[in-house]
Formats: sequence, structure tokens, C-alpha cells
Amino acid sequence: MHIFVSAGEPSGDLHAANLIVAMRKRRPDTTFAGFGGPNMTAAGAHLLFPLVDLAVMWFMRVLLNLHKFVGLLLQADRYFRDVRPDAVVLIDYPGLHWWIARRAKARGIPVFYYVPPQIWAWAGWRVSKVRRFVDHVLCSLPFEPAWYQARGVAHARYVGHPYFDELAERTIDSDFILAEKSRGGPIVAILPGSRTQELLRNVPVMLRAATALHARRPDARFAVACLQPRHKTMIEQMAAALPGTPPLEIHAARTAEIIRLADVAWAVSGSVGLELMVEALPTVVLYKVRRFDLLVARRFIKSKYISLVNLMADAEVMPEYLTEDDVSAELAGWAGRWLDDPDERARVSARLAALRDRVAIPGASDRAAEAILDVLSPTTYRGPHGRAAVPVPAEMEGESRPA
Repeated sequence: MHIFVSAGEPSGDLHAANLIVAMRKRRPDTTFAGFGGPNMTAAGAHLLFPLVDLAVMWFMRVLLNLHKFVGLLLQADRYFRDVRPDAVVLIDYPGLHWWIARRAKARGIPVFYYVPPQIWAWAGWRVSKVRRFVDHVLCSLPFEPAWYQARGVAHARYVGHPYFDELAERTIDSDFILAEKSRGGPIVAILPGSRTQELLRNVPVMLRAATALHARRPDARFAVACLQPRHKTMIEQMAAALPGTPPLEIHAARTAEIIRLADVAWAVSGSVGLELMVEALPTVVLYKVRRFDLLVARRFIKSKYISLVNLMADAEVMPEYLTEDDVSAELAGWAGRWLDDPDERARVSARLAALRDRVAIPGASDRAAEAILDVLSPTTYRGPHGRAAVPVPAEMEGESRPA
């Protein structure tokens, strides 16, 4: 069996790698190729193009890279024609993936969408593309199957969010944590995102918030988590260009440790919110965009919240700001309030812990693998769970269901 997999974000690359490992446990003869990143390669997939390196955001950046996406689409279509994989698995990253799904469908290859994009939040009309080009939707949030099925997508099943699997398997450097804790002082975690454009937009606001909070709490330490060393260099340069920025402790590939160490956090919207929820860390969510992008986005966003955590809670457990404005004072205000009032911080942490206990269900990678194999080899494969669909836990029924 041969599977084409495509992931366009660092998180998607990790989800893809774990899915590949889970499928190979069940069908060792399965081979994989596609678009992605280093995690897919490490899991044994043949990488046709490092799509993760091309991760872009918002409208103008997509237009500037349009020729690259067209080239990738043509490459995928040739691969479907010449190699004819048994299935195509797409992971998040809407835009290019709709076109890849279209070409796979035209070639008669079944298409699975794993961790589907949140079209119920901002682009509900795109469900027509799902109906036409996607054969099976493997949903990561408990309310998604009902939403899809109500709109004519028959094969949508809940497998859970793979991020919870990855959190359960991660390793934490306990020596690093002990050394940092011994230095004392409350720690503010700054999590500015994994893409260069996110850093350029969000980091200046976070640095100004650090400056404001430092004036109020000079004992506070500011620990910045970067995905890679080049982002560390970028943030150092941005901090040097902003007079008055307090000392920063900038670390690459230390996100888990920084979250474990921190007392409060400022973070961009994204899957890192799930990790912050698992650690029950009081957090303010920021996503700063340009005015044009915000005007366009507001015409399409249908959900009440941008944070996955708030969406699952159906409440603003994490204060959030999707904005063109400088909200550094608001970020500093929330962090200062939580640091000054341990009881208030404990109440926020307790709400996050209660939500975590309801929704952080591991096993998504295994269930997704079983779902795919159930479809592709129903007469030869029967996993330990039989069919891979997972019932929505009773305590999650009715939670955060978009209209």
C-alpha cells in the first residue's frame, strides 16, 4: 500500500509523522511520500517537496507565492497520474490542499482530510469543496462530525486531536527546569508563533507588553520560546531595536520547558493553546494582523473565538485579541493582575484544568490510522478498536457547537 501525505505547517508535519508511524505499526508494508517537513522524513516518508518551509499566512503572502503553489499542484498531479497512490491524506493547510484534493479526486484516488481546517469558523461555504473533493473527514474536535453531516458530508468521524498524543509522548528536560526555577522570580512565557510573519507582527507587541509589565513587576522574568535558532536571532534584533525592552531569556526548541516553568503566558492563536490548556497555564492570546487582512477576516469569521481553547470551552477562558491595534497594555494588564493575585491566577488555572480533563483525549493518531485502513483494506485489516470512530464523551455533548 502506498499513501501520499501532505502537510504545510510544522504542527501538521508532526501530526503526519505520528500518523505514518501508527499506520506502519498496523501495516508494515505501507510506504509514504508527499509534501511536508523533517518529521515526515524521519518517520520514513519520501519527501517530494519541503512544504513546511513554504508556510505562509494571510492573503498577500499567498499571492506572492502563487507561482510556487501552482508548481506544487502540477507536481502532485503528475505523481497521482504516474504513481497512483492508494490514498491521499491531507493535514490542515487549506488553500493548496483543496486543489490537491481536486486533482486526486479527478484521478480516482480516495482523499482523507485529517485535522481538517476550521471552515465552520471562518469559511463555511467551503464545505461544498469537502463534499466534492474529500471522501473521508477525520475530525479533531468533537462537534465537527455533526456540523459536517448536517451539511451533506456523510463520512465525517471524530478521532480526536493528535496534539494530545504528542504532548503525552514529549520529553521534558527536568535539569533545565530545576536550574531555571532556582534563579527565582515569576516567569512570563512569550510564545510568538512558528512562522516568520507571525513573529514580525506579534513580537513587537509582546515586547512592549514586557516593558510595561517590567515597570510594574521588576522581579518578572520573560522567557521567549522559538521554534528554531534563526527566529531567536530575529527576536534579539527586534528587542535591540525597541528601547527599554527588559532582559529576555530566548530559547530555541524549549517550548515545553518554558510552558512548564511559567506562571503566566502570552501566546499567538494556534495549536500551542492546547499545550497551554494541558498545563493549565493562564494565558492571553494575541493575533495581530494588518488592517486590510482584519477587514477581510471579519467578513468571514463566524465563530465567537479564535482560540481553540475558547472554542472548546465555549467561553473566553483565555482572553484573546484578534486586532490591528497595539494591545500591549492589555497583555501587561492581564499578566500583572494574575501575578499580583495568586487566588485569581489559581481560579483561571482551575478552569483550564477542568476543560483539559474533559477534552484532552489521547489516541487520535491510532484512531486515524485505523479509520484509513478500515476504508482501504476492510477485508484484510481489523484494528484493536474495530471501526475507528470514537464516541464523543458524554461530558462534551453540546459543547461549543458552531451554528
